[in-house]
Amino acid sequence: MIHWLFETLRQYPEIAIFLTLAIGFWVGQLRIGKFTLGVVTATLLAGVLVGQLHITISPHVKSVFFLMFLFAVGYGVGPQFFRGLKSGGVQQVTFAALLCVLCLLSAFGVAKFMGYDVGSAAGLLSGACTISAVLGVASDTINQLGVPDEQKKAWIDAMPVAYAVSYLFGTAGSAWILATLGPKLLRVDLPAECKKLEASMGASETEPGMISVYQRFLVRAYRLVDGPFIGKTVEDFERAHADQRLFILRVQEGNEARDATADTRLGQGTIIAVAGPRIPILDLAKTIGEEVDAQEALDITAEILDVVVTNKTIAGRTLRELAEAGERREFRGVYLRKLIRSGREMPFVPGTKVERGDVLQLAGPRSAIERAAKAIGYADRVTEKTDMLFMGLGIVAGALVGALTFRIGDVPLSLSTSGGALIAGLVCGWLRSVNATFGRIPGPALWVFNNVGLNTFIAVVGIGAGPGFVAGLQANGVGLFLSGIAVTTIPFVVMLYVGKYVFKMHPAILLGACAGARTTTAALGAIEEAAKSKVPALGYTVTYAVGNTLLIIWGVVIVLMMT
Repeated sequence: MIHWLFETLRQYPEIAIFLTLAIGFWVGQLRIGKFTLGVVTATLLAGVLVGQLHITISPHVKSVFFLMFLFAVGYGVGPQFFRGLKSGGVQQVTFAALLCVLCLLSAFGVAKFMGYDVGSAAGLLSGACTISAVLGVASDTINQLGVPDEQKKAWIDAMPVAYAVSYLFGTAGSAWILATLGPKLLRVDLPAECKKLEASMGASETEPGMISVYQRFLVRAYRLVDGPFIGKTVEDFERAHADQRLFILRVQEGNEARDATADTRLGQGTIIAVAGPRIPILDLAKTIGEEVDAQEALDITAEILDVVVTNKTIAGRTLRELAEAGERREFRGVYLRKLIRSGREMPFVPGTKVERGDVLQLAGPRSAIERAAKAIGYADRVTEKTDMLFMGLGIVAGALVGALTFRIGDVPLSLSTSGGALIAGLVCGWLRSVNATFGRIPGPALWVFNNVGLNTFIAVVGIGAGPGFVAGLQANGVGLFLSGIAVTTIPFVVMLYVGKYVFKMHPAILLGACAGARTTTAALGAIEEAAKSKVPALGYTVTYAVGNTLLIIWGVVIVLMMT
């Protein structure tokens, strides 16, 4: 039975790939305390295990899935990448670029000092900096070198060994350095610093209704008995409660209920359906009258909708400015539930700036949501369809550009098809943020392109490297582990001090920027936990876009530097 299984896997390598993926995703999500191996590393090791059967898989399989993965990476970070280049994110772009350069130089210096070959150096950079895509880009570059095929295979097989050994500290060590050691090196009380910044941005508890306005709201009905609003209009009521953002959505006179307008006049006994944050809503009974159960007045069709910011007049303004400006009528009755940037939920307070490409999750009456969506940009309603024409042509165009090779002497210079796909993804993601009427890739589909694309590539790499993996690990394991610690640690320690004394960055944002530039989401989560705040995420998105781009390109550069 075992012999039959092994022979079947050799005869049908596609089964071996899915077996590797299943094992990798299962083992990678197992948790021992707070430690998880991670899906990518688990898939690589599962591939190495399956690869002991000497299974042959066409290299075109990993190339297809790798292009799909890189395009998805670029698509996801494109809006923030280009926004950072041309806006106030220049400081964070520069910081991320410097940290990425330090990562490259550290990997190169340590590899030279230890006498590693080209493949080990690329694997060390990939693992210590937790950027798995370097394996693919470096492999493409090695295959273009004018060296014997046996040498190419030896270098490519050395990469996953160095990657697997250095990745463990690259992930867990990054989280520990930034969340635990980082605040000590900076000599700051991280939670206290976050509270100060939040207060400066308008998140103080004394700001009327600030927390609940943007996170929790109610719709309640009240009968006007007495008070200052008898004989006044809906606009008068809403102007008096502007700080709390209370809106009258419907009014009921007798048995007749209708939608409220700014000019609707309020009378004795009028029932009003008021939307707003919890505390101000509950306090209304003390000033305007009793709460009632009025089904007609509360019969409001509500909607939660994601809206992509494409309007230039909206981008770059704070939430407070949008609430207080002349556009208030367009946002009347609408509340912000989430602000999503580069696929990640961001903290937001009145001082938070809205950027082009951001996704605002709005809640409110359907008519109000429609009105606000037109003012903001594009209503991104749920759909299962992916614009495959856009994606397919994007990958084709990028890969064709990447396939162009220029030579300086005997050295070939090329982005490679993988690098071209990454650049195409960046451009296509930015185009989508500028004009969101085309090029849609739903979140679940993007997850598949990212995770299945990368891990299928990693599975094939592991299966191919399996026969020589154990021998390489025995020969260089301890040295690679120590080298990985050095490559992971040096850039962080240096840039923490550079960020503090040269860039003058807020410590929480600085730590988030370090996590972003090194594309380590696990470290960001640890920093936010230590800070007891989401403020570090403000430094993450732009730097993540830059880091995800440069660190992948370093797969080409490290090979050229080592040869």
